[in-house]
Amino acid sequence: MVVENWFYFHGTRYQLIAWVMPNHVHLLIRVLNGESLSRIVHSWKSYTGKKISALLAGSPPSIWQPDYWDRYIRNEAHFQRAIEYIHQNPVKAGLVKNAEDWRWSSAYASANAGGPPALPSIL
Repeated sequence: MVVENWFYFHGTRYQLIAWVMPNHVHLLIRVLNGESLSRIVHSWKSYTGKKISALLAGSPPSIWQPDYWDRYIRNEAHFQRAIEYIHQNPVKAGLVKNAEDWRWSSAYASANAGGPPALPSIL
């Protein structure tokens, strides 16, 4: 449900480039059309938080941290390192041996389900 939510505005508000969801999330997006990153993140957290709360039949403790970390991608090398970092997150956590084996990731989607959105060059 969380990954499906990320795809909802893919191509209109942002371009979803890479993602992973072990016990936390990492996403790499390109914000489009003058959209606000804070508005995008708020919409993800609000929608999924309400859905998860409803699935748990009540008001569980907060699902998401109140804030988020963001980075500005400086160049093509940094872009590629960010994708690699995202894909390797479940491997580093000892959840899988290969990034492509973690079902909730763009690495898995690339290897098994026809691929994620095209990974563009930032330059």
